Amino acid sequence: MMRGDVLDSAQGTRRAVSLLRRLDFEAKSGAAAMAFRTIFTVMGPNKGDDDLKLAADLCDEIGAHLAVLVIAIAAPPPVGEYAAVVSEAWLKARQADENLLKKRTAAVSALLAGRALSADVSSEYLEAGWADETIGRRARYADITVVGPELLAGETLKNKVIDGGLFSSGKPLLLIPEGSRPTLKPKCVLIAWDARLESSRAVRESLDMLAGADEVHLVMVDPVEDEYTMGRSLEPTPLPISRGTA
Repeated sequence: MMRGDVLDSAQGTRRAVSLLRRLDFEAKSGAAAMAFRTIFTVMGPNKGDDDLKLAADLCDEIGAHLAVLVIAIAAPPPVGEYAAVVSEAWLKARQADENLLKKRTAAVSALLAGRALSADVSSEYLEAGWADETIGRRARYADITVVGPELLAGETLKNKVIDGGLFSSGKPLLLIPEGSRPTLKPKCVLIAWDARLESSRAVRESLDMLAGADEVHLVMVDPVEDEYTMGRSLEPTPLPISRGTA
């Protein structure tokens, strides 16, 4: 990690604590940001239902709507000397992929129809080159993207979902590793703060979770002192602040 990429010291600490105090006041005064109302998740055509059930359970926990996108990544077209020979097989493979996608989408819709849950299901058969942009565009209409352990165990689709969720949506991303018990009502929250716009926005957009937590820890790695903060001290704060080194 470059030192130019980390927090400029106690100045950042002071401002971060000030921001958390202001957000806490806004939450208590009724000016809090909106809670997660729509959860977005992506399914592959060859996966099971565990990720879907995790996302649905999170929606049940907070009374949110579930938006599901079922995606198949198309195989690239054949190129080169033998393209004419293999093109028919390639077209048949694409048709098989599309049929599998339709079948999986119908199965997801049927599973969700059996639950008392607000949900919608759509599907896309995408070329790999613009899959992340399509996923990110869909994620913009939700409040958070959830990626479950089944999807994380893959490669191509996992990478597309994470890239799209992080860089093309502007919305938070929740990764759920195998064996974990996810919640959108955590009691202990860790904030990685580096004084950038992204940190400030992340804190504000997670205000609903912060307001409901018992503990909020603010962590900075290798903070750098500057002339603005020399000789200054932080005001007392009820928030537990952790400072680490790397």
